[in-house]
Amino acid sequence: MKDEIRLYGMRENNLKNIDMTLPKNEIVVFTGLSGSGKSSVVFDTIAKESKRQLTKDFSSYERRHMTLYRRPDVDKIENLSTAVVVRQRAIHSSSRSDIASYMDIGPMMRLLFSRIAEPKIQEASDLSKYSRYGTCPTCDGNGLEIEVDLGKLVDFDKSLRDYAVQFAPLSPSQWQGRWMMTCGLFDPDLPIKDYPKEDYDLFIYGPADGGVVLAPFHTKNGDHKSWWDGLIPRFERLYVKRDISNLKSVSKEDVLAFCHYARCGTCKGTGLHPKVLESKINGFNIADIYNLEMEELLEFLESVEGDYGKTLARQMIPTVKQLMAMGLGYLNLNRQVSTLSGGEAQRLKIASKLGSTLNNLCYIFDEPSAGLHPEEVKKIGTIFKALRDRHNTVLIVEHDDQIIDMADWIVEMGPGSGRHGGEIVFQGKPEALEDREKRSGGDFELPEEKSFEGFYEVSHVKKNNLKNISVKIPKNSLTGICGVSGSGKSSLIDAIYERYDQAIMIDQKEIGQSRRSNLATYMGIMDKIRSLFAKENKVDKGLFSFNSKGACPTCKGKGFVEPDVAYSDPVKIICEDCGGERYSKEARSYTYSGHSIVDVLHMTAEEAKDLFDDDMIRKRLSLLEEVGLSYLSLGQATSTLSGGELQRLKLAHRLRRRGELYIFDEPTRGLHTADVQNFLALLQNLVENENTVVVIEHDMEVLLHADYILELGPVAGKEGGNIIFEGSLRDFLNEDTKTSYYLKKALNAKKDG
Repeated sequence: MKDEIRLYGMRENNLKNIDMTLPKNEIVVFTGLSGSGKSSVVFDTIAKESKRQLTKDFSSYERRHMTLYRRPDVDKIENLSTAVVVRQRAIHSSSRSDIASYMDIGPMMRLLFSRIAEPKIQEASDLSKYSRYGTCPTCDGNGLEIEVDLGKLVDFDKSLRDYAVQFAPLSPSQWQGRWMMTCGLFDPDLPIKDYPKEDYDLFIYGPADGGVVLAPFHTKNGDHKSWWDGLIPRFERLYVKRDISNLKSVSKEDVLAFCHYARCGTCKGTGLHPKVLESKINGFNIADIYNLEMEELLEFLESVEGDYGKTLARQMIPTVKQLMAMGLGYLNLNRQVSTLSGGEAQRLKIASKLGSTLNNLCYIFDEPSAGLHPEEVKKIGTIFKALRDRHNTVLIVEHDDQIIDMADWIVEMGPGSGRHGGEIVFQGKPEALEDREKRSGGDFELPEEKSFEGFYEVSHVKKNNLKNISVKIPKNSLTGICGVSGSGKSSLIDAIYERYDQAIMIDQKEIGQSRRSNLATYMGIMDKIRSLFAKENKVDKGLFSFNSKGACPTCKGKGFVEPDVAYSDPVKIICEDCGGERYSKEARSYTYSGHSIVDVLHMTAEEAKDLFDDDMIRKRLSLLEEVGLSYLSLGQATSTLSGGELQRLKLAHRLRRRGELYIFDEPTRGLHTADVQNFLALLQNLVENENTVVVIEHDMEVLLHADYILELGPVAGKEGGNIIFEGSLRDFLNEDTKTSYYLKKALNAKKDG
């Protein structure tokens, strides 16, 4: 019998009781419109059932410490392999999470140093800045010290009497400020900038060389002896270097407003104790190692001597090579995961799953090309082929043509989205797919060149790896920002967003997903709908919330009940009292224009627009239509949406605000070709209404519709951050850059199409 995964009667989400056979040890790509059922097959059926069966092999005692999975709605699955899943979701990391911890290199590196470094550190845990021994005594492991910002603390153009000292507890309104004016050491009416040097130094820094200067404090009961210690030493002693949480007169925020963070002088920003920094291997301490790029780190690991050291180093070398193979060789172990670009984070996730030498696994990837430049997509394609050649099955949900072209087997879901999808449109070898969807071809024409009048400008931007760059964004046009991931694109748009108040940012952050959040609540119209129902029926609007008074008393507004089955797989049963509708019988009995609240939540945006006259509701429903989500019901839980649907819902949500400058960070992630065309129409509509649109994109289709192009590079990391090209689309097509190569290739394909 042929080695294949066989699935019968799949009904998860919108799947229409379908059967499917997938070849094993091949690259299988699932494609189709967003919401067509791809994720329902791959993640909600195959991946979930693999994990469920894997946990069943453990004892009841062990299972109670594990995440247990509900059996997917499917009749039968045969010949399933263990699944290794890489989802499209962002990496959720803490402020402590760096490349070393995410890739599990950190513990091994500390063990290596504790065993062979000199002078010796006995415990591996003592090499961490989060341990009591390993942390810097000055900055407590932060690598930063709080320093007084003299420019904020003192207005040098003013005198003491005119409130030169800006911090309220040290100003003339408080006793310390009055003391400075009356102690006789300083002229209270002379601007601080005009003080003689000796008086200035005494006022700001205090007595030199540990001297003592008497500063009498005059009161109605006589003079009190006191000593002047200097404005900065006094501010630090009383407010910075002490616990001020219990002080009533001043808050921590008040103090920090007159400070800034600077690199710790004791640990040089490493957060480590000086004794830890003295412990070295081949002249490197552990902080030095964390700052090496991957190629340098590989050289270090290969240079480690001694049987023990070589054994430990050999365990880290494959991980370093994986990162290099993914094009992340410019990163270092110290890099915070939260600072990675979308493309860098995507490749890091993939690299973290490739360490196993096991075979006959089923690797499942969700939009692996998301956030990646076409040049980088080629590299991960090589990784997928290597996994397949090691006798693994590779399942990929993808819209990118480069990934689809490397498939051994293709499954196209559809024909539409949501309730109009859930069927198999095509499955088979790529060469059998004759009518594969192509982007509009033949008659395609580039946008007409515009004469730009007016620009949004940012100057001397140095954020992250940007090299003091200055750029102009033409107004009333579509500007595409491109370049390899990690080249500085997100840093640039952050600078633009911070510079202009009228800017609206649609970034890569995920929206909150839960069973109790739906399209109506996320778009901010549910409260208005409840109010209309309440007014129509003269009852409390809380009755029309399944999270409040209107909840079904049996299932508490969930729509299902979960019997307690101890350590067995979770079981969900549709609530008999509400039929899964989540509302109480009373709530369901009230109507608005002949429709119950349940009826309304079953409506699509298009249907609901005909029901409501309220302008706010109608405008927000129109936004759902504009982003191509008109097929979804208002009550559909956000937890059931696909990646592409979530992306478009976020767009609709952010477009509720009206601005003049719209900034999109990779808005076509997770979108099918047809969805991209709808999105382009939305962008063109914004521009035609005299708005300015800036888009970070790797999708050549979007860039071919841009009026103006900015490419950053030439590479990622510290060697990037430069402007490679800035100008019109037509001029860009005459350039020789990494992106222009793929753009010309896409243009020729469209003309030949």
